[in-house]
Amino acid sequence: MALVVFWMRNKGKRHVVKMGFVKVLKNKAYFKRYQVKYRRRREGKTDYGARRILVKQEKSKYNSHKHRFVVRFTNKRVICQIMYSTIQGDVCVAMADSNELAKFGIEVGLKNYAAAYATGLLLARRTLKKFGLDQMYKGQEEVDGEEFHAEEQNDENDKSTFKAFLDVGLVRTTTGNRVFGALKGAVDGGLHIPHSIKRFPGYSAEEGKKDGEYDAGVHRQRIFGQHVSEYMEELQEESPESFERQFSAYIKAGVEPDGMEDMYEKAHAAIRENPDREAKKRDHAPVKTRVGKVIKTSKGEYSRPKKLTNQERKERVYKKFEIIKAAKEAQMEE
Repeated sequence: MALVVFWMRNKGKRHVVKMGFVKVLKNKAYFKRYQVKYRRRREGKTDYGARRILVKQEKSKYNSHKHRFVVRFTNKRVICQIMYSTIQGDVCVAMADSNELAKFGIEVGLKNYAAAYATGLLLARRTLKKFGLDQMYKGQEEVDGEEFHAEEQNDENDKSTFKAFLDVGLVRTTTGNRVFGALKGAVDGGLHIPHSIKRFPGYSAEEGKKDGEYDAGVHRQRIFGQHVSEYMEELQEESPESFERQFSAYIKAGVEPDGMEDMYEKAHAAIRENPDREAKKRDHAPVKTRVGKVIKTSKGEYSRPKKLTNQERKERVYKKFEIIKAAKEAQMEE
């Protein structure tokens, strides 16, 4: 029982009030057993519960890689990667970025659902080409939004298709989320990614029922950006000023609401034709020379202290001692 003593201002008397039992939670035993969480958990960047499942591999697999199809969204683009984990760290097998879509004719809207689909398709075709499976597994060439599984074609070919598991990070996996657009693009591109249609746009289920209905037409409209074109037309009629402000990049690129589906169709065909990444063209060979602390490059020069060995550090300290000693001797003579 805790006792609380307080001073009554009015009468100038002390009163003792009895309070209920207050349990001390963070006592010595708590702090002795406290374990600091991983850095990326403290920063809110990694869900280690999900990562543990995605990374864990059976010992009977004899160190074969367990690949992950990683999808991440920034403020301006979509990033898709094929990764696998080692003790030293994660290794990237292949990567695709929605900034690359400009080469295929998609210059605007680089983080919407349609761009996510195109980026997933680009990564799938690039990965299969890297492993020599692009001719065996061409995926769903006619995009209709219907359910498709590339692993069903394994019996027809000598090699199985490339398998990976979806890694969404910290994204909430709600129905119609953009990460599933990238998933659908990768699956239609020929990758084997275990999934169901329950999180695709167009799927709906009544309350209390497990099974629902899937409308592939709704999903197809999202893949070809019809939801964006419909909003463009609506905003253009209601508020031309808002339309010019919100879709200024579309206007500058000459993208019309009516031609959006054709733009994505041509982009999908171009991705399938040549998914390779273009090498950066340099005006000249990179130059990097070092003279002491100064490093000279083609763009300029900057200084970085050279790392000293243990012996060099000791010699530097001895030289400082000698300088100090000589200075003191000079003062004594004076």
